[in-house]
Amino acid sequence: MGPLTVAGIRYFLAFLVLLPFIARNGKAVRSLPSHLWMRLFAIGISAYTVGNGALFWGLKYLPATTGSFLMSISPLLVMFAGIIWLREIPTRWQITGVIACLIGSVLFFSPGLRPGEPLGIAIVSAGLLGFALFGILGREVARDQQIGTLSLTAMPLAFGGGFLLLVALPLEGLPNFAAIAWAIVLWLAIINTAFAYVLYNHSLQVLTALEMNVMLNLTPLGTAVLAWLFLGETLTIVQIVGVVTVISGVIFVQQARVR
Repeated sequence: MGPLTVAGIRYFLAFLVLLPFIARNGKAVRSLPSHLWMRLFAIGISAYTVGNGALFWGLKYLPATTGSFLMSISPLLVMFAGIIWLREIPTRWQITGVIACLIGSVLFFSPGLRPGEPLGIAIVSAGLLGFALFGILGREVARDQQIGTLSLTAMPLAFGGGFLLLVALPLEGLPNFAAIAWAIVLWLAIINTAFAYVLYNHSLQVLTALEMNVMLNLTPLGTAVLAWLFLGETLTIVQIVGVVTVISGVIFVQQARVR
């Protein structure tokens, strides 16, 4: 399967998984005001068509850990957008944590880039803007409890995944129906998307967009371990220090809430 096809099928399948759960409250969903439908459409396009579509495409040129770690820049964009859009002012501890995350990113990339990686980084960087908008819009809708968590998760998946499929199939053609590929896509749709994004959107009722996006910077640690086990990708000592520095930044940001 092509990378955009994988993403499109994954997200639209996740919508189908959640559809029976929101169908019981279908009347409330259909009665949503038009401005909220536009907001859900914008969330879907920014998160799944632009953000994740660019990430999947960029992984053709990047190691899995590098692609995941590149997303650690997203909290910086979310922090500035949150100040302007949501009026959520970060504390000094949180700013310190974000800076630590950025330092960790610099350490991670300090060994240099492999051939072809600059193109992959450029593609994923375009997706960063989509993820930042996703975090801000999702936080605004969840914080104000304008819609239920299941609907906030399912409807953007339908918009973003469906639109991505419309783009992917003419470009990449119909996928080969290999059993292992479909098993991976089903896992991504059910566990990594339907289940994970319901938890993500529910958490946005309490956590600010910045806190949530910084917490997601823990993802590269798990990605690095899994990529080492299954893909044979290794990390240098400097890159490991970068991962630890990012984790420290996450602790700073979340500690501010505890205080």
